[in-house]
Parts: sequence; structure tokens; C-alpha cells
Amino acid sequence: MKAKKAIKRLRKVETILSNVIDQLPASARGLRELLDSARASVVRAKGTVNARVARAAKKPPARAQESAQGHLSAGGRKRISVAAKKRWAAAKRKGMNAVTGRRLNKTA
Repeated sequence: MKAKKAIKRLRKVETILSNVIDQLPASARGLRELLDSARASVVRAKGTVNARVARAAKKPPARAQESAQGHLSAGGRKRISVAAKKRWAAAKRKGMNAVTGRRLNKTA
């Protein structure tokens, strides 16, 4: 659970306990002591969560390194072109469409 949410819930529990303790009759001394100790525990828990939040120093988000955009050299472009033409020629010999891989329709 995130610290902010935990603090919010602990604060709500503390106010509920305080309201219950205030509405108790004076004759319920044992119950009042029990609820007081529960409220003290909640207060300590709130302090602990606050201390952890304070200790965790927020670091700025790391920026992604800018990658050098690689450009194709003329030789690389030529090799890709030659390889594609070889694939197309092989597909044509097999009677296949080079892009889709389906058989070509015979028209005549």
C-alpha cells in the first residue's frame, strides 16, 4: 500500500477510535484503557509511516539515453535491395507472390 493511502486510513481509524472513546460511559474504564492503547498504537504507526516517507528521498526520474539514429549506408541499402530481388525471383520461379506468399493465378 502506498504511504499516502496508509496515512489516510490510519487517520480515519484514529478519528473513529477517538469518537468511540468519547462516547463511552465513565463506568467502562477497562474498555476505555483498551481503546486508548489501540489509539496510541495507531498514532505510533502513523509516525512510523511518516518517518519512512520522510527518509525516502525522491530522486528525479532518470532520463532515457538518446540513441543515435542509425542510418543505412549506401552499401547496406544495396545489399538489402539485391537480397530482396533474389527473393522475388525465387518466388516468381515457384509461381508465388513474393509479398503474400500465395500462389499466382493462372490467367491463360
